[in-house]
Amino acid sequence: MTLRLFNTLSGQLDPLIPLDGKALGMYACGPTVYDYGHIGNFRTFLHIDVLRRFLRLTGVEVRQVMNITDVDDKIIRNAAAAGQPIGAYTAPYEEAFFADLDALRIERPELIARATDHIPQMAALIERLAKAGAAYRTDDGSWYFRIAAFPAYGKLSKKDLSGMEDGARVDVDDYEKDSARDFALWKAAKPGETSWETPLGRGRPGWHIECSTMAMEYLGESFDLHAGGEDLIFPHHENEIAQSETATGKPFARHWMHVRFLLVDGRKMSKSEGNFYTLRDLLLKGYRASAIRLALISVPYRHPLNFTFDSLADSTGAIDRLRTFRARLVSGPFPEGQNPALEAAALAAREAYRAALANDLNTADARAPVFDLVRSANTAMDKSEFFLGNRAAVLAVLEDFDAVFAVIADHDAEATRRALAWARGSGRMDSVAPELVASASISDAEVDTLVAERNQAKKQRNFARADAIRAQLAAKGIVIEDSKDGTRWKRK
Repeated sequence: MTLRLFNTLSGQLDPLIPLDGKALGMYACGPTVYDYGHIGNFRTFLHIDVLRRFLRLTGVEVRQVMNITDVDDKIIRNAAAAGQPIGAYTAPYEEAFFADLDALRIERPELIARATDHIPQMAALIERLAKAGAAYRTDDGSWYFRIAAFPAYGKLSKKDLSGMEDGARVDVDDYEKDSARDFALWKAAKPGETSWETPLGRGRPGWHIECSTMAMEYLGESFDLHAGGEDLIFPHHENEIAQSETATGKPFARHWMHVRFLLVDGRKMSKSEGNFYTLRDLLLKGYRASAIRLALISVPYRHPLNFTFDSLADSTGAIDRLRTFRARLVSGPFPEGQNPALEAAALAAREAYRAALANDLNTADARAPVFDLVRSANTAMDKSEFFLGNRAAVLAVLEDFDAVFAVIADHDAEATRRALAWARGSGRMDSVAPELVASASISDAEVDTLVAERNQAKKQRNFARADAIRAQLAAKGIVIEDSKDGTRWKRK
């Protein structure tokens, strides 16, 4: 099953097939580690995770490279204000970023490249551009890319650049998104600023040259896919194409994937609006990492996502239904035999699920057949029409679902405990929901022990002890559910 993915460059759905017929080479823009990542950032990283997980599900090997931008204007400015070297300033934020990836079950790329580890390669690429007549040095020792040297400039963003002012320059990393100007490749050293000695002179790289250098270093001068958020289309990705293709004379990336913006309650997320959330903010309010993951990927990547707390509640309920059903499916004492209609429904659901994802990663359409199957199977179980012979086919659908969505297997408690440890170490406990502290004070193993003791007490008709254990667990945020299939528990 071949994935057809929208290509920002071609403007259409194109099949995503490895150029070498073996492994798909993918470069995905990573974080700039000057602060903690917000949920808008992680929406992009999550959809890239969905992409790589689905490719692997369908037998396509992936080689993903992700950069860490650990030097840019913001980092230099913030590190100076904190009185720290940039390495000391960025380290905690980089560590937090990877902890957040783990909490959201985002797979690590095959290769992680830090900008500060590739300064010589960046200088060498700029020298190639200078020899091609596309880079020039200014009086202060900085180097700029002359975008007039690349006639195809604008082919990714489809912007009309006919009014572009030839020779106008911009030397900051954040600038007007509609402004097409010669951009900085190398910034001459300023007093007290982190810098490196190179054949270009003493200085440090511009933002755009970092990604071009690291992508080509590990994936070659032409590779399969470049991915990132839609805010990077212009100027960042446009500039990457211009400098890379000018240097090599080859197509840079054949396919470009961009994830749309996230809104919060219908508004742009910002600290001034009071609707700015990091992953840690939500975990410390008591929301599950799995629910956050599902909420952020349920709307397909080419549609804007309006994030609300109602959507988090809906995701929590959906995950509970899946986990409860799987537990029932695994532990249920089903009779021998097979229900042919249910077997056919499972096979159809699996096919429909994969087909939806193969159609431009439509995560919304992919969910529907899985949840329809869960309803049908639960109904069959209630009517004693589910047989042992149906279990494998239905389990296979759940396994396919979790191979990509990654929310059925429960890793929430560990993510919450890590967030709490961070809050304690950072002096942020005033922002933690009180019930969260209580829930995190008891481990899964301790809950299992108490549940087993309660079951034994019920068998011995010691209902007072059973009720006391239920109350003890409820005080810790643990909900006990008794059914004919046995006893289950979950954290609120």
